[in-house]
Amino acid sequence: MKLKAKINVYTVGMFILLLILLNFMVFFSFNRMMLEKEVERSYAETLKTVKGINESDETIKIQDLLRAYLPVDGMFKTVSNDGKTMTTITDPDMQHVRNMPTQFYPEERNDIIKIDGISYIFISVPIITEKGDIANLQLVESLEATMSVLNTLKLILIVVTIISTILVFISSQILSNIISKPILSMIKTMGEIQKSGKHKQIPLQKRSKDELYQMGETFNAMIEQLEKNYENQEQFIMNASHELKTPLTVIESYSDLLKRRGMEETELFEESIEAIHSEAIRMRELTQQLLLLTKNDAIWKMKMESISMMGMLNEVIRYFHSAFQCEIELLIRENIDVFVDQQKFKQLLYIFIENACKYSEGTVQIEVGQYNDEKGWLTISDDGIGIPTEDLDKVFDRFYRVDKARARKTGGFGLGLSLAKEIAGVMDIEIKMSSEEGKGTKVKLIFSLANSN
Repeated sequence: MKLKAKINVYTVGMFILLLILLNFMVFFSFNRMMLEKEVERSYAETLKTVKGINESDETIKIQDLLRAYLPVDGMFKTVSNDGKTMTTITDPDMQHVRNMPTQFYPEERNDIIKIDGISYIFISVPIITEKGDIANLQLVESLEATMSVLNTLKLILIVVTIISTILVFISSQILSNIISKPILSMIKTMGEIQKSGKHKQIPLQKRSKDELYQMGETFNAMIEQLEKNYENQEQFIMNASHELKTPLTVIESYSDLLKRRGMEETELFEESIEAIHSEAIRMRELTQQLLLLTKNDAIWKMKMESISMMGMLNEVIRYFHSAFQCEIELLIRENIDVFVDQQKFKQLLYIFIENACKYSEGTVQIEVGQYNDEKGWLTISDDGIGIPTEDLDKVFDRFYRVDKARARKTGGFGLGLSLAKEIAGVMDIEIKMSSEEGKGTKVKLIFSLANSN
């Protein structure tokens, strides 16, 4: 069963059930209350008649007294203790009840009886006759007017139930349309996405901020994220394919040379082996960086701890001096402890210092200081080729290289700064870069101090 049908069936069915139950309780309570009131009224009239008989003059006949107290649509009857009718006074419209069975009751009796399918009130009260004998004064009064009111109430409740059911059915249709509209729109959009392969969002009417609107917003945000991820993946694959194509082409070309002339020419053999080995190393480095960049947040968990900045920088400087013969000048304005993941922070420093060493022939300057008790800073400056102003916003994009020819000579892939941005992001480190073409580049890292955590 569809959601729309379920809403209609459950809503209308539950409402009808509750309405019928409520109407039944109302009718039953009102019916009982009215009948009890009528019996109490008739009983009070009978007692009043008995009192009138007891207080009356002996010269007044009992028939005359009963006629004076006789209610409309009623009948008075006196019954002796042997069960015989003594006197009967009847309203002209009640002649048909004169022949009802006669019975003596030693105690008072209040009841509702049926004669020929019609309801009547029956009251029997003991009295003392003129001769001193015990008899019954019995009243029989029609409930036709009361039953007419109750039947009218029953009819009204039935009509109200029918009208309410129709209104609830209409409102249920409207409600189910309101609820199912965004869901159907979402299903339709999903179907269109599945058929066309293109990402689409569902239109939202900004009337309310209910759960359905939030569901639509969440769906659109998910589609937007999927579209962005798809574009990034597509761009990533294209860039990776482009980067891998060059070393594969080199390897293929030198392999062909080796097959054709490698055994005959020793120099060509050595050149080919060196080129293939070099490109294989480049491919390995490229795939390693690609793997790092494709890590998700669960893998990027950091082991944050307090690290001495001076001790870490001395270790990093020794490494670059030994591996790259790069001259680095260190200036410590304040000896600070930084709160970072030691290995990832080293990797971050390696990326920026390696770039400074590759693209500069002079001395690289590293300077350390602090803003306040919570934040510290570190700058890495060089006097190298620099970066054009229009390229500064793009250098952190994957595979972006300012000078592709020069990057090929230095072995860059355009992935290092993207990786640095990823690492800095998870450690809450701010990166600021300034550069002037032909004069050099300056990178500033802003991080939390150990005593602030």
